[in-house]
Amino acid sequence: MRLVTLFKKIENYIDQEIELSGWIRNHRKQAYFGFIDFSDGTTFKHLQLVYTNELSSFEENSKLHIGSAIKVVGTLVKSVGAGQEYEVNVKSITLLGDCSEDYPLQAKGRPTREYLREIAYLRPRTNLFQAVFRIRSVAAMAIHTYFQERNYLYVHTPLITTTDCEGSDQMFKITTFDLNNIPKVDGKVDYKQDLFGKKAYVTGTGQLHGEAFAMAFNNIYTFGPTFRTENSNTKTHANEFWMIEPEIAFCDLEGLMDVEEEMLKFVVNYVLEKCPDELQFLDNFVEKGLLDKLTKLVHSNFKRITHEEAITILKEAKMNWEFEPNYGEDIAKEHEKYITEYFNGPVFITNWPKDIKAWYMKVNSDDKTVAAVDLEVPGAGELMGGSQREENYEKLIQRCDELGVDKEPVDWFINLRRFGGCVHSGFGMGFERLLIYLTGVENIRDVIPFPRTPNSCDF
Repeated sequence: MRLVTLFKKIENYIDQEIELSGWIRNHRKQAYFGFIDFSDGTTFKHLQLVYTNELSSFEENSKLHIGSAIKVVGTLVKSVGAGQEYEVNVKSITLLGDCSEDYPLQAKGRPTREYLREIAYLRPRTNLFQAVFRIRSVAAMAIHTYFQERNYLYVHTPLITTTDCEGSDQMFKITTFDLNNIPKVDGKVDYKQDLFGKKAYVTGTGQLHGEAFAMAFNNIYTFGPTFRTENSNTKTHANEFWMIEPEIAFCDLEGLMDVEEEMLKFVVNYVLEKCPDELQFLDNFVEKGLLDKLTKLVHSNFKRITHEEAITILKEAKMNWEFEPNYGEDIAKEHEKYITEYFNGPVFITNWPKDIKAWYMKVNSDDKTVAAVDLEVPGAGELMGGSQREENYEKLIQRCDELGVDKEPVDWFINLRRFGGCVHSGFGMGFERLLIYLTGVENIRDVIPFPRTPNSCDF
């Protein structure tokens, strides 16, 4: 039997003999009794096992190490002790896999998160990461559920691409060349001799390929890994992370914001319903008020303001800014925080200066701004970024020329406008940014199973 099954209908098993397999999380030995904190990984909840000196195996049981894998047979009873409602009176314990005495996760002391990153292959066994990674799993399912229930097509966009969407300076390059003998012509690398016959990258986004499918299937989404070469050691950046990127045909910027708000509320509510124990643990030990924060978001009305209105609010604020807010410029973290506090909830900021946004975004009639939107949420800052895409062929060509975009690698993408193009929009949301918000764990390294960051590619 698995614990997740047991706890769902635990009253049905009172005074019944059960068999469980899992691991020892803690072991307290006394003269006549022994108490084992038992987990099998199928639920966040643990179960206490009690064995006595009446068992012929008492001495053997008392020598079991924390971390060991065991099979236990015993009777489920209501606990007479404090701290748990149920426990198992042990009849037998079989050691399935011993654990060395130098096991790093002993009961005494609480290892730091920094130390746990050094033993990332073991940290899923801690309460913290049991909670975080179960929420990660549930949140991923919530995202798929939201889009699937609304007839979005799930598209697996390529991880290898020749399309330079995010800027080649941020993309990992792919080559089969012998790096000690790179073929050159006139002093330049001859990519025609490489595997794909041209420059190739590990993807930084699935957006462009997603748009191609949106022009055939109407509504689509991608959800997969992306890669950036940013040499950043901040709490919110990693070189490998996951992105959710819907592309929606016949949808303008206002409709896009409707989808963003509905999706986020759906996912947060889904996690609230499916992970009450995990969230309560995180509320107790990681971020006080986490449950209230998430519940409030589900019931919030998201404010919509323009970039110009946001800058005006910031300029009128009686604050000593580290970075002075200015029209025509991006906003800083401190500005994001102030705006969400000003409106006491999530805020959409729209119509950004075109000079600081991407080439594929639709230029507004003022010729100064683009139909772009960032969603700012309390405690996390920017969570989503999206835009209405430029659907006009000539205007997109013009925009590429203005920004010096090399059109050859993306000619197929531009041609979508010639072959039945339509008004369409899309957004991207970093999955780990969402998890930081959902869990209160502030460092992206602690919401990724095996993080890839500068000078860190272990395990």
